[in-house]
Amino acid sequence: MKKQLKGKAEIELLVNRFYEKVRADELLAPMFAAVHWEQHLPVMYRFWESTLMYVGSYEGNPMEAHQRLNDRMPMTKAHFQCWKQLFLETVDELFEGDMAERAKQRALSIATVMEMKIIS
Repeated sequence: MKKQLKGKAEIELLVNRFYEKVRADELLAPMFAAVHWEQHLPVMYRFWESTLMYVGSYEGNPMEAHQRLNDRMPMTKAHFQCWKQLFLETVDELFEGDMAERAKQRALSIATVMEMKIIS
């Protein structure tokens, strides 16, 4: 039986598992080669906690961060498609329920907006 996505521990599990997949993915791994994971992962925990549970623990500008990444290594539709696929797959492997569905919906919305702004 899958878990409910209900708090910080589950968000950390989701983020960690997702980025394990990203780091192993042939297309996405090069984009994340220079990431300082000990700094990046806590930021992602706060981002997803704020995005899903409205706790306000995240401060930052994800669009700006992704624009800088795109300046160094241009992103394509394939990058976004792969990111979305891996994220949805990870949520589905680990969790079920309303919050898991919310995570997938938010991820798709965020990725779609970023893709439109960065690639167009």
